[in-house]
Amino acid sequence: MLELRFIRENIDLITEKLKFRGIEHSRIGEFNAIDQKRRDYLAEVEGLRNKRKTVSQEVAKRKKAGEDADELIAEMRQVNERIKELERLLVEVQEDLQDIVMSIPNIPHDSVPFGSDDSDNVELRIWGEPPTFSFTAKSHDELGEANDTIDFKRAAKLSGARFALLKGFASRLERALINFMLDLHTQRHGYTEVLPPFLVNTESMTATGQLPKFAEDLFKTAVSERDLWLIPTAEVPVTNIFRDETLSPAELPIKYCAYTPCFRSEAGSYGRDTKGLIRQHQFDKVELVKFTKPEESEAELEALLADAEEVLQLLGLPYRVVTLCSGDLGFSAQKTYDIEVWMPAQNMYREISSCSNFGDFQARRGGIRYRPRGEKKSAFVHTLNGSGLAVGRTLAAIYENYQQEDGSIAVPEILAPYFTDRF
Repeated sequence: MLELRFIRENIDLITEKLKFRGIEHSRIGEFNAIDQKRRDYLAEVEGLRNKRKTVSQEVAKRKKAGEDADELIAEMRQVNERIKELERLLVEVQEDLQDIVMSIPNIPHDSVPFGSDDSDNVELRIWGEPPTFSFTAKSHDELGEANDTIDFKRAAKLSGARFALLKGFASRLERALINFMLDLHTQRHGYTEVLPPFLVNTESMTATGQLPKFAEDLFKTAVSERDLWLIPTAEVPVTNIFRDETLSPAELPIKYCAYTPCFRSEAGSYGRDTKGLIRQHQFDKVELVKFTKPEESEAELEALLADAEEVLQLLGLPYRVVTLCSGDLGFSAQKTYDIEVWMPAQNMYREISSCSNFGDFQARRGGIRYRPRGEKKSAFVHTLNGSGLAVGRTLAAIYENYQQEDGSIAVPEILAPYFTDRF
């Protein structure tokens, strides 16, 4: 969320940045008029309250002196009625203003390249060589169905389209990947592991930017008396751990990693990746979340990206890193790197992680502050997050890159300890 004063004083800049994002914001032009109306109401209410105080004192003086105060009492009734009317109008105009403020996305960082969609993203580097096969490479869904380790038909019987039932080797590989990623990030990269709730309230979804704009992309529980949503990513509960709290500068940066299942309705993506594990309603992910001082967030983004990249390097999976252009940037992000893993059957790179710096955008929405040393006033932290990694897509990449001619899947060397029988 952008600060009200910042919007008021930089309306032209925000309009320009929205165009840079490819957004013709439908209500930003209304901001000044609604904001002025709000300030006019506030000024009138303040003036009337002062008048009411003065009139009340005069009424008391007249009564004490035995003088008639009926005219002033009648005047005060009119003042009270106008104050009530203004307070009602203020609620309406403040809600209207809040709707506008909450619908404005983050301002892109100056280093974000201009573009309209993912075709304009800028490639930064490529790691690894795509494998070559002496046979025709199959897709992960073909391999999973052929060796009876990924069952889409029975998953559809259980839950409908865009679900998968993992069996045997696939379910063991999924579990191995989760443990490997958590071990790597906690033991080598210095993150603290947390296991958050998988259901969160509306306030949590609003703080990280999923609500109100993206409600159709989420799953909400049908229990009417409970305000609970299924999380689309661990970013939501983990970022909200410190909602409405003030942190000590000595605590920063705070680095958390979390495994959770994730749930997304995939509204508006009909017909895209309907086969396989790439775009599911339910999938596993290991998420990395950071809380930092503002002056450290850019460096922490680069470090977070490196942490996510190392997962793929240790797995021996070829990938590339791209900087998202302005038109492909997420609502809450001011800068994002995507890591895209090589998928042989598609002969292309596919996203497996997004690493983003949100600046103080989420912290403002969630009231996450810290008190800088020597300062009387608190300031907002910067929040960052990235997938470290999306587990289902990593499994799919291993199936395709490590496939053998007989349809079996080799296990990456780094995962061998997780496949050692212990019982």
